[in-house]
Amino acid sequence: MSKILVVDDEKLIVKGIKFSLVQEGMDVSVAYDGEEALRLARKEDFDIILLDVMLPKLDGLEVCSAIREFSSVPIIMVTAKGEDIDKIMGLELGADDYITKPFNILELKARIKAILRRNIKKSAADPVNSGLLSLGELSLDTKSRRCYVEGREVNLTAKEYELLLLLMKNIGTVYSREELLSELWGISPNSSGEQAREQRRAVDVHVRRLREKIEKVPGDPQYIHTRWGVGYYLQ
Repeated sequence: MSKILVVDDEKLIVKGIKFSLVQEGMDVSVAYDGEEALRLARKEDFDIILLDVMLPKLDGLEVCSAIREFSSVPIIMVTAKGEDIDKIMGLELGADDYITKPFNILELKARIKAILRRNIKKSAADPVNSGLLSLGELSLDTKSRRCYVEGREVNLTAKEYELLLLLMKNIGTVYSREELLSELWGISPNSSGEQAREQRRAVDVHVRRLREKIEKVPGDPQYIHTRWGVGYYLQ
């Protein structure tokens, strides 16, 4: 049974989300403020945290940042319509995805299920899990899901790990932002419009954060390269 933590100070919204997820056979815990959310995240192992930005005591961005100090649990940020800065800040602080209020509960469940499916696949038998993936001084231990640069462990979020794993399993292959959205988020991006720009921006933010963690000089990357007008690749 998948364990989900739903964090929102609007109790009617929490009640509706919990009811819908329980119907899907999920174990749902709830928190109505940032401090309680952080306490539960430290105490229990969740498969996903659904985290609203606007919270009393500690806001969602503060909670996300604090959780990333001790856990790589997937986090879906809930942002207000039109608040692009919250979306970008959430991704910067380690969130894996975001959804905008008001949202369709079916879309939310689809995103949660997509993350759960990817986690199940990663834990299943995989030839990669028999050893270590390495490229120069960069290595991934796919059994423990740990990353090392020059022998030093680097703390990656769940989505950053998935991104790096995909690139390391396909060295030299150039992935467009649309392909990365499909592979890592399980969504087909819109071809145009504001939502499409936000989706592509989410990919760029994750690539930039990953570079900041594994590259000596992020602005002159040794590992993750950009093919302008096409996408990203590992070399």
